[in-house]
Amino acid sequence: MSTENEGTEVPADPTAPSAPATPPAPATPPPAAQPAAQAPHQQHQQHQQPQESPQPAAPAGADATTRIQPPVPPAPPASVPAPPAAAPSAAAGAPAPPYAPVHAPEHAAAAAGGGGWPPAPPAVPSWGEPVPAPPAPRKRTGGLVAAVLAAALVAGGIGGGIGYWAAQSEDGGPASTTVSSGEAPASFKREPGTVAAVAAKALPSVVTIQAKSGGVQGEGGTGTGFVYDQEGHIVTNNHVVASAAEGGTLSATFSDGRAYDAEVVGRAEGYDVAVIKLKKAPEGLKPLPLGDSDKVAVGDSTIAIGAPFGLSNTVTTGIISAKNRPVASGDGGGSNSYMSALQTDASINPGNSGGPLLDAAGAVIGINSAIQSTGGGYGQSQAGSIGLGFAIPVNQAKTVAEQLIKTGKPVYPVIGATVNMNDKGEGARIAEQGAGGTEAVTPSGPAAKAGLRPGDVITAFGDHPIDSGPSLISEIWTHKPGDSVEITYERDGRTATTTVVLGERTGDS
Repeated sequence: MSTENEGTEVPADPTAPSAPATPPAPATPPPAAQPAAQAPHQQHQQHQQPQESPQPAAPAGADATTRIQPPVPPAPPASVPAPPAAAPSAAAGAPAPPYAPVHAPEHAAAAAGGGGWPPAPPAVPSWGEPVPAPPAPRKRTGGLVAAVLAAALVAGGIGGGIGYWAAQSEDGGPASTTVSSGEAPASFKREPGTVAAVAAKALPSVVTIQAKSGGVQGEGGTGTGFVYDQEGHIVTNNHVVASAAEGGTLSATFSDGRAYDAEVVGRAEGYDVAVIKLKKAPEGLKPLPLGDSDKVAVGDSTIAIGAPFGLSNTVTTGIISAKNRPVASGDGGGSNSYMSALQTDASINPGNSGGPLLDAAGAVIGINSAIQSTGGGYGQSQAGSIGLGFAIPVNQAKTVAEQLIKTGKPVYPVIGATVNMNDKGEGARIAEQGAGGTEAVTPSGPAAKAGLRPGDVITAFGDHPIDSGPSLISEIWTHKPGDSVEITYERDGRTATTTVVLGERTGDS
């Protein structure tokens, strides 16, 4: 709304003559002149009548360009008396009685034809004719403005009194005149695609896990997991249940408050995946549907469910902000894991670990596992979310979970070579010597059969560039033993390619 003209006084037109102060026709035939003190009441009556009267002139001194006119004799009374004041019943809806037209003074008609002073007043329309629009208001003096305000206040008071009287008379007694809003709909149904609908469907299949070690201190922590099948298997992170794996206790609590004791089925430290099972699984468990993490695109919506800082059944949202992010994380106990992670800006905090990362349809696309800390490291025990969370792709997690349920032990694909884990930026360099003085390239292993040697720098694994040892391991573990993968490497300043058939290693030790 423009306010550029507000508060700007418009000067009077110096060439326009001021209108003479002609009082309106009174309700009953009065004397030739009315006292000036009655001006406020007469002004109010002018707004009630369907007729126009000339506007009063501004007094001397209000405008330097206004010319003072000689006094004009008052107009004779109207031929028909003004209608009586509206009765209370009129406010209740009764039609107003018709009035006879008010005749213009005779001298006004003569003045209209002669062009002399005073000028003729505006013609009064006959009954039933449209009333012409009122003329634009001229500048009024302070006294007249005060009189008009007083008349408006009086009119407002009368209108309020009539409305209150009408409300009482309609119901026969005191009653509220408040207008109530419409009633809320009896039922409200959310659309299936909303975050609220997806969360409501998924929450009953998500559990909060309490893990306690078997030691005297009973150390442990809180994490999250989700129902994998109707037999009571729960998928979570290894670092969530590691403290209870050796003689500790586990419990899983559903969103409705039901709690069940659980036991570890299998753990994969390198993948940071674990499977536990409810000891007395209830009937009617609803496993979460699993999506396809290979088809996830950057920008897809995500929904994370977990128990950050012990606050169970917390739902946060975000997007996939990156894919195939090589992440190496540790749980502080010397166990490291590597993943080619899905990156999300959904808020993930300690306690979210092991919980599902869902797509917009409610299917699991990842397992929340680590967050980026402000100190530059990855881990599961950082201070809080800074918008960089990482999830294990569900395709990889599903393979590992099936292995753990079947045998209790994970199976890792390997290339049969030791790489330097500290260098970064140029690729993954095969070490000159393996751990404990062993050979860096296992004889007759996959790398040896592919022609790789110590000192070679692997720069690509399949279609993914490699910049360090951890990124190479992260990519290797997205595959299965027996897969054939093309490797790009550098030797003596020359780039070459070869194909390696992945071997396998069972267990973490």
